[in-house]
Amino acid sequence: MSDIMTLSRYILQRKRNYDGATGDFTILLTHLALAMKVVARQVAKAGLLDVLGKTGDHNVQGEQVTKLDVIANELLISLLNDLPMVCAIASEETDEMCLTHAGRLSGRYLVCFDPLDGSSNIDVNVTIGTIFSIRKRAEVGCEATPEDFLKPGSEQVCAGYAVYGSSTMFVYTTGDGVDGFTLDPGVGEFVLSHPDMRIPDKVTCLSVNSTNRKNWYPETCAFVDHISSGSDPRYKSTSSRYVGTLVADVHRNLLVGGVFCYPDDRKSRRGKLRILYEAHPLAFVVEQAGGSATDGNRRILDIVPDDLHARVPLILGNTREVELYGEMWQRAHVAEAENADARA
Repeated sequence: MSDIMTLSRYILQRKRNYDGATGDFTILLTHLALAMKVVARQVAKAGLLDVLGKTGDHNVQGEQVTKLDVIANELLISLLNDLPMVCAIASEETDEMCLTHAGRLSGRYLVCFDPLDGSSNIDVNVTIGTIFSIRKRAEVGCEATPEDFLKPGSEQVCAGYAVYGSSTMFVYTTGDGVDGFTLDPGVGEFVLSHPDMRIPDKVTCLSVNSTNRKNWYPETCAFVDHISSGSDPRYKSTSSRYVGTLVADVHRNLLVGGVFCYPDDRKSRRGKLRILYEAHPLAFVVEQAGGSATDGNRRILDIVPDDLHARVPLILGNTREVELYGEMWQRAHVAEAENADARA
């Protein structure tokens, strides 16, 4: 305890390593961490406060909005609104981006977030989380536009998430590795608990919603069968583990090794997960931990969304398995193209 490494202390120490650092990024990141502490408190008290259940409204995705969705979204917007370094905010829960009060002209940073991932699990007390992404715009002095957000994921300067479970963890990367911090409720601080996180080179978990199999394309069926039913000794100890909270599934696989798969299928031809709020930030984290992320055809961080709420298939985790999925996807589509040519 004499040398406790808190998140704020850790960020300040790393700031000294960068020439020309202004401290703006440090303030932004510590405010995001503060927001997640408050959300964690609300989640922990959800059964005591009147914050369980649905509001009766639907978000831009057509999904029912929960009371905690609204609380988390409003909290994040409120805390970011008065930061002069933030010019605009985009949230999964709002139709349009929001210009901030303090930094709409001079702020350099753009912030995207999914305020409460796994909302459908709230009422049954299953792990949920918050996902965030920070980008830097090319020019200041004018108001940001939606096009400032519509860039490849490789342009993120920071991404991370919090998971609210048996403990609350804050995990983030700035492009030079991944570090995890656990909230110590006794001191009210995130404390470094998982330095330099690396995804183990083993597939402990296969995270996929197998009830969607009836809608899968053949390459997805082949991939899942290869891992769950094949003879490859690499998968001898692999178990099926699917929480239904994206960030919880990804976090577990990051710690123990595994692959998360939410592919395109006959029902969701463009995929289901949001590029800006889910796929880009989690792909950045996983890549920095030694893993990979693809939609089958493209590296997730190379994808440029065409809309603030664009969706994408997402396969991420151990590099070997992500590359295998890509190979199966490519073979299937080459064969499909050849059959189409033959029929023509």
